[in-house]
Amino acid sequence: MPKKDKMEEDFSAKVEPAITEQTRVAQSGRLNEAVENLLALEKQTRQAEDHLSTSKLAVGIVRLCYNSRDWQALNNYLQVLAKRRGQLRTVIQDFVKEAMTYLDDQSTPMDKRMELLDTLRNITEGKMFVEIERARLTRILAKVKENEGKISEAADILQEIQVETFGQMDKKEKAEFILEQMRLTLEKKDYIKTGILSKKISQKVLNDPELEDSKVRYYSLMIRFYAFESKYLDICKSYFQIYETPKVQADEAQWSKYLQLMVIYVCLAAHDNEQSDLAARISQMKNLEKIPIYKQLLNLFLTKELMRWPQFESIFAPELNKHSVFQEKVEGRQPLWEDIKKRVVEHNIRVIEAYYRRITTKRLSQLLSLREEEAEKYISDLVVNKSIFAKIDRPAGIISFRKRKDANEFLNEWSVNVNGLLDLLEKTCHLVQREHMVHKIE
Repeated sequence: MPKKDKMEEDFSAKVEPAITEQTRVAQSGRLNEAVENLLALEKQTRQAEDHLSTSKLAVGIVRLCYNSRDWQALNNYLQVLAKRRGQLRTVIQDFVKEAMTYLDDQSTPMDKRMELLDTLRNITEGKMFVEIERARLTRILAKVKENEGKISEAADILQEIQVETFGQMDKKEKAEFILEQMRLTLEKKDYIKTGILSKKISQKVLNDPELEDSKVRYYSLMIRFYAFESKYLDICKSYFQIYETPKVQADEAQWSKYLQLMVIYVCLAAHDNEQSDLAARISQMKNLEKIPIYKQLLNLFLTKELMRWPQFESIFAPELNKHSVFQEKVEGRQPLWEDIKKRVVEHNIRVIEAYYRRITTKRLSQLLSLREEEAEKYISDLVVNKSIFAKIDRPAGIISFRKRKDANEFLNEWSVNVNGLLDLLEKTCHLVQREHMVHKIE
């Protein structure tokens, strides 16, 4: 048997009896004597590079201090063990993990737990082999600060840890850590950092079946983030992702809630190609048949027909007011109701633009149920957004929705028409000639 293996065998035989004996010594009130005896044996096992025995002794020392409820000794000996010359990495990992379990002991005074937390954070600082333990300790500290009402300090503490670089951390724990960072920055109202943090979690990771809860939580946080800038289309897409989660699909109450919110926010979103495509996809969902009032709402925006605001409000106001977002007030006004009215007016303008080449301002205001000044403002906004083309002749009181073509456009159109005519003539001649040949053969 090699000499080193013989030594390890000898130490393993000594360690357990030594810990048992020194536990009795510590229980008799001589904690320091017991710890010093174990430290002497720990030195021998460490120099012999006996990982297992050294870990058992280090954990044994930590337990002796904890069981004796000597918090000062626990903190002191944790630092002594960490600073021992040539201390083995696995040993530090083991006694740090052991000491971390004591932080959950609710019978221990809070100030003592905080001292232990600070000691462990000092030990793990700058050591890559205990970076996961340091991240967990930092999260505990952030939670303590948050419970004290120090949200900003808690957010800053948690952002010190860049878990996306941790190769050994489980992907679920990593995702939850980043989500906690996002939540605290949202509580702090630091939306710029929230946007940066949100990019640290990839869509591929969230689609993992094991991370369904994390996916729902992520998009719930993103909804709060998008709501700050009223990005209704992004909010709708976030609800869409939550809705497609198998966990949500299995619960009718949940998918019904999220499907309703999808319809609401796709209607609130400004009209463009992406919004139109998403609205069409939602309208094809089978579950939408089970909530007919929302199907009716979506179909109104997909159909090229005018909507009268008083009638729209009387039909949908009772249903929409069931959602808390429609009851929220900002400076005495209800922004979602204002935006849904704006979308109804914009829809009506697009319908009118599709059927009219020219229309008087007076007639337009009648169709929209608005004053002429308001109608002109809505037209102007849509022109600026390039949703429609329109020119307003104020002296004549006429609005034109058709762009006047210049000479080049007329010539190009004429050229295309002539080419098409010549192609058609050539095909006709070819068919006539073929008929003649067929009849000659007969």
